[in-house]
Amino acid sequence: MSIRNTAENYGVIAKWLHWITAALFLGAYMTYYYRHWFTEGRSPEGFTALQIHASIGITVFVVVVLRLLWRFTNRAPNEEPGTKLTHLAAKLGHYALYAIMILMPVTGYFGFGGSTNYFFLFEIPRFADTQIFEMLVTNGLGMTFEEFEAPIDFIHKDILGAWLVWILIVGHATAALYHHYVLEDRTLKKMTNGK
Repeated sequence: MSIRNTAENYGVIAKWLHWITAALFLGAYMTYYYRHWFTEGRSPEGFTALQIHASIGITVFVVVVLRLLWRFTNRAPNEEPGTKLTHLAAKLGHYALYAIMILMPVTGYFGFGGSTNYFFLFEIPRFADTQIFEMLVTNGLGMTFEEFEAPIDFIHKDILGAWLVWILIVGHATAALYHHYVLEDRTLKKMTNGK
C-alpha cells in the first residue's frame, strides 16, 4: 500500500487523515451531547466534557490543516465515470466539507468563554484573552467579548452544528454508499481497502 496517492487509490496518509477526521467529529458530537443530555452545565462532569469537546475541536483544526497540505501536495486518484454535473456536485460537496471542517473549530474557539485545557496536558488561552482579539474585535469592531460571542455561538451551534454539518456528513456518507452499492464503482474502495 502506497503512502502517497496513486491514480487508483488514496494513499495511507490520506486515508488515515480522512478517518481520523471522521472519528474526531464523532467524538466532538459525543462529548457535546453527553454534556447536554447527561450532566449539569456547571458540574465537574460537564466541565470535563466541555474541555474534551474543545480539545477535540482544536485537534480537528490541526488535522484538517494537515489534510489540506497533504491534498495540495498529492495527486487525487482518477475520477470514476460520471457526468459533468455529478463531478461538479462531488467537488462542491468536498469544498463544503472542508469549509465546515475549518469553520466549526474556528467558531468554537472564537466563541469559547474559557481557556482550553488541551486534553488536560497544557492550557490554550481563550480567544478573548489574545492580542488578536483585542486588535480585531475590541479595537477593530468596537465589540466586547459578550457582543462578539453571541453571533459566533449562533453560527457554531445553531447553524453549523445543529444542521449543516449533519446534512453534509449524511450527504457524503450517502454518496459513498450510493457509489458502492448502486453504481458499483471504486469510489468507496479508494478510501478503504483499495480492492
